[in-house]
Amino acid sequence: MILRKKLIAGNWKMNKTSADSVTLVKEIAQQIGRQTEVDVLVCPPATALESVGRTLEGANIKLGAQNMHFEASGAFTGEISAPMLRDLFVTHVILGHSERRALFGEDDQLINQKVLSALKTELRPVLCVGESLEEREAGDTLKVVQTQLEAGLAGVSNEQAASVILAYEPVWAIGTGKVATSDQAQEVHAFIRELLTKLFGETIAQKVRILYGGSMKPSNADELLAQTDIDGGLIGGAALEARSFVDLVKAAAKS
Repeated sequence: MILRKKLIAGNWKMNKTSADSVTLVKEIAQQIGRQTEVDVLVCPPATALESVGRTLEGANIKLGAQNMHFEASGAFTGEISAPMLRDLFVTHVILGHSERRALFGEDDQLINQKVLSALKTELRPVLCVGESLEEREAGDTLKVVQTQLEAGLAGVSNEQAASVILAYEPVWAIGTGKVATSDQAQEVHAFIRELLTKLFGETIAQKVRILYGGSMKPSNADELLAQTDIDGGLIGGAALEARSFVDLVKAAAKS
């Protein structure tokens, strides 16, 4: 089995001004230091990408965006393209987050267009999949995840697939304080790994990192990160404060 380096990614959502973002990332960088055991990614709002990117020069922290349009340019008022992100030294982009799906009507086809555009521009997509509470209670979790994953990765080559990062985010556990048990999370992560094996082969499937994205915090991180197929976390609330985010990086380092 290939040893996958853990990844702790912070999704700041619509929080922090540019100045606030710089302050936060400085604190994170100072506390993390030059550690290399865990990959660290921060995804500030678009207005802070440039200032955070400059602050991160020389730091061992990667810069990600929270969304992008699939076209490189054009009459898409208010949107940001992959080339624009690359120009700001962004390396990763979150795509298909449950909030984009639920609040902004993004469907699997649109998300797939974004995934393909990101890969074409050499951005690493963090593709999110996950079920609602109603879907889980109906016993449809694996069916929903499979549909979202297969559609989101349609047209992705084996070579490109190795660059994709996946995030399983049970929608009912995002920002609610609820969290899937480690067994529940591992079951879905293992299912995703099995599905990746069918789509791209065992070698690629073992390389792809699958993050857990449902209210991971320092108090539950050790148990979640100990699971075989959980390769890190996509962190929301706990990423907005340096100490809790750094504690998650430390938890990943010892897992």
